[in-house]
Amino acid sequence: MATGMAPAAPLTPAVFAILLSLVEGDKHGYLIMKDALAPGGGGVRLGPGTLYGSLDRMMRDGLVEESGISDDERRRYYRLTRLGRKTLAAELERLNAAMAGARSLGLLPHKGRA
Repeated sequence: MATGMAPAAPLTPAVFAILLSLVEGDKHGYLIMKDALAPGGGGVRLGPGTLYGSLDRMMRDGLVEESGISDDERRRYYRLTRLGRKTLAAELERLNAAMAGARSLGLLPHKGRA
């Protein structure tokens, strides 16, 4: 994929979890892995190979970049790019539409009802 073009949805669980994590600000790999594992981060267990392989592809695709922050020479910090934010927003819209469809089919409770 050429840099600057949004990846086609749906995003992989790993990419989605990484983008969600980085919305809060610059983070290093271990913090991204912790965020991804939390239910609000997708509940995705990211091993180092998956995390750093995904981050490398995401940097090539222009979704994230190294931030240049360093509190330890062994840690690399990452941040979302404008394209990364747009990509996450598009994926959230896609998921929201899917949830609305599931609700209309009676597969999920409607908002406001248990």
